[in-house]
Amino acid sequence: MSTDAPNPALASTIGRLDALAATLPSGRRHAPDVGPFITLLRGALFPQHRPPTVTTATQLTSLHAAASELALSAGTAPSNWPDHLIAALPDLATTLYDDASFTLRQDPAAASIDEVMIAYPGFAAIVIHRVAACIHRLGVPLIPRVLSEFAHAQTGIDIHPAASIDSPFCIDHGTGVVIGETAIIGKRVVIYQGVTLGAIRVSKDVAGTKRHPTIEDDVVIYANATVLGGQTVIGRKSLIGGNVWVTRSVPADSIVVRKSDLPVPNLSGDEYVI
Repeated sequence: MSTDAPNPALASTIGRLDALAATLPSGRRHAPDVGPFITLLRGALFPQHRPPTVTTATQLTSLHAAASELALSAGTAPSNWPDHLIAALPDLATTLYDDASFTLRQDPAAASIDEVMIAYPGFAAIVIHRVAACIHRLGVPLIPRVLSEFAHAQTGIDIHPAASIDSPFCIDHGTGVVIGETAIIGKRVVIYQGVTLGAIRVSKDVAGTKRHPTIEDDVVIYANATVLGGQTVIGRKSLIGGNVWVTRSVPADSIVVRKSDLPVPNLSGDEYVI
């Protein structure tokens, strides 16, 4: 039997897939690989992530080339966003160093700022978010979302690039954290694993509206808490306990807990006693 004979099943599959692809809008983009870009980005921002023989100038040159390749492969506009990103890096680095220092102060398990920058998934997600948010503000489509999904895959932390997050900010542990598109987070906020800052209703007819909560300064949100709604505001210096479900605003200096047998913190001690 000839091996060159056409395979009817293969030909049918090719035809059907090509027909489906033809229904997509014109101007289709290729899926960009952001992994090399993120590796170079970390090396540009933090010396801990690059070989000691590589200078900042060399790292930035390579980063700019990788960003330009991303822009070309994804067909994004404005095409000069890599120049704007490079110019923004000193301010981004200052903000991220504040985030790392805040995490070091918050977490008794953190031994050094190097440890935070190298090994903490919460910090890694914040780094990618701040860069993705910078690119998003330039009006660049697609790439910010691909960056956020890369961080999601690597850390389990899902932050929409349009979310507004002030500094310093700390995500401790972090797996399962979700921060929605219109969320607003103030200064010195700490979020633990499994926290959702989400929408009460998920529907296309509410697109473009404020759907996600506002978290004011100095708030702590413990594991698996769910805070929903665009009109929901968590007042400054509040504490949201684990596993609670919050759908309305909370005044400043509040403590919200799920079970009454969890005591209010004893200011004379360092920990709860349950």
